[in-house]
Amino acid sequence: MASVVMYADGACKGNPGPGGWGVYLQSGEHIKELCGGEMNTTNNRMELTAVIEGLNALKKRCSIDVYTDSQYVRKGVLEWMPKWKLNGWKTSDKKPVKNADLWQTLDEASVRHLVRWHWVKGHSGNPGNEKADELANQGVEKAIKQ
Repeated sequence: MASVVMYADGACKGNPGPGGWGVYLQSGEHIKELCGGEMNTTNNRMELTAVIEGLNALKKRCSIDVYTDSQYVRKGVLEWMPKWKLNGWKTSDKKPVKNADLWQTLDEASVRHLVRWHWVKGHSGNPGNEKADELANQGVEKAIKQ
């Protein structure tokens, strides 16, 4: 099983507003950079989309270390999502989970791989996170230009 390091990030100019996602993947000597965006979105949706796009870009089952500066994504996967699934994608107060469509897609994408989740402080000089942030901002610009 290939070992992959993924840095994923989202960006939004206004919240909601034009947004972008960026992913930096590395496996040995191989590097892949991905980005994209949407015109009317939120930062949380772009953070989730980044991870989904990164996982879906991998064609084979991999062992992946995912690094994100989003506590929303990390806590969502590790703490909240198991409960949401048991509750039919409802919160503890019986309200629909925000961004349930993306959480469900992330759940489907992650089960194909062995994923370890890591949080990294944003804008702190971590090269992988800085690259993912740069790619997310490129995604915003792509969305605005289209």
